[in-house]
Amino acid sequence: MDYAETLQYLYTQLPMFTRVGSSAYKEDLTNTIELCKRLDNPQDKFKSVHIAGTNGKGSTSHMLAAVLQTAGYKTGLYTSPHLRDFRERVRINGEMISEQQVIDFVADHQKDFETISPSFFEMTVGLAFDIFAKEKVDIAVIEVGLGGRLDSTNIITPLLSVITNIGWDHMNILGDTLQLIAGEKAGIIKHSVPVIIGEYQPDIANIFLQKAAKEEADISFASDDFEVKLKVESEKLKVKSRDLIDLQIQSNSSQLTTYNLQLDLTGSYQLKNIKTVLSAVKQLREQGFVITDEHLQIALRQVKTLTGLHGRWEVLSIDPLTICDTGHNPEGIQEVLKNITATPYQHLHFVIGMVNDKDISKVLSMLPTDATYYFCKPDIPRGLEAESLKHQAESFGLVGEIYPNVKAAYQSAQKNAQKDDLVFVGGSTFVVAEVV
Repeated sequence: MDYAETLQYLYTQLPMFTRVGSSAYKEDLTNTIELCKRLDNPQDKFKSVHIAGTNGKGSTSHMLAAVLQTAGYKTGLYTSPHLRDFRERVRINGEMISEQQVIDFVADHQKDFETISPSFFEMTVGLAFDIFAKEKVDIAVIEVGLGGRLDSTNIITPLLSVITNIGWDHMNILGDTLQLIAGEKAGIIKHSVPVIIGEYQPDIANIFLQKAAKEEADISFASDDFEVKLKVESEKLKVKSRDLIDLQIQSNSSQLTTYNLQLDLTGSYQLKNIKTVLSAVKQLREQGFVITDEHLQIALRQVKTLTGLHGRWEVLSIDPLTICDTGHNPEGIQEVLKNITATPYQHLHFVIGMVNDKDISKVLSMLPTDATYYFCKPDIPRGLEAESLKHQAESFGLVGEIYPNVKAAYQSAQKNAQKDDLVFVGGSTFVVAEVV
């Protein structure tokens, strides 16, 4: 098979969660363990950092990978889902793997797939681990796909585990309380492996503390470790942070660690993520990684260039100002709305599409009623029909028209927007994927 045929095989022969939803989710690690056994357990041949969380794990993974590769380490990066190109999921030093590597992996292991019947995600995890091992990466940043405890990536034993935060998402799989969801995320905490929790959340902090104690793993909360002040200037996020752990330990305030950093990721929610990244860097330094403040400065002001990250409060055009963001659950939408509120505009044009296997009422109840909505369906089987989305949105006072696809909605919004208006595109990762 050529590359196009290989992708078609993957998308149609194996269940793919992002396309069909929970029916593709396998609630155990049996297939991944068996597949990796046939690959000679590549996950044991490279060092790694494991990153889970409801929101922010993608940005955190990309920032940390940018820092590591800037520091001179050959760095693998595994993330999901992809926006435009399947190969975005597996990168080495920011470069996507080649089409030929995908072709060869599927050709070499197609019989194993037919025997084991792995899901699409299980196969891509095997692909990533196999390539990272063969390419002899110094370290790989591995983003959890969904949950943690039963996620296919959870067969690794990393140098460091990171959990960014806990929010309401995938409740039909992970549980319908934050405590249950946190328990699933805490499943990535391993024996004697230090763990960083990005955000201290009082209702669930004990779940992580108890799991860490059981596993004899050192635990810290990044939100307690750092104080970060920021302002958006010239489309850069300027961040000044102070290490509060040093402040607590040392009596001389002049000994505090201070960073002056610029980020090219301009969403205000990066305030939380940068604390997590700095905590991770501090922990890796303690494990012997040579990462200087200069490495931090260089990497964080060009994360998108170094890693190919897209869709995080990304400016698509200036006239009219058009911005997209992949935030889609209540916590993600809350952060999006904070950024919209902080952006000057006369009128908001909101291009929106969603998936059909989630309760979207909470998100719809949060959206502004004084905007014009452009309802559309993302081009995946899970996409919610635009008619249904409009009907549900109207019950919350959201008014707009239906469009046959994302492109038509996007073009209409840009055409209708006046010079000082704002066009925002979001509601689903898969809507953003069609415009970036």
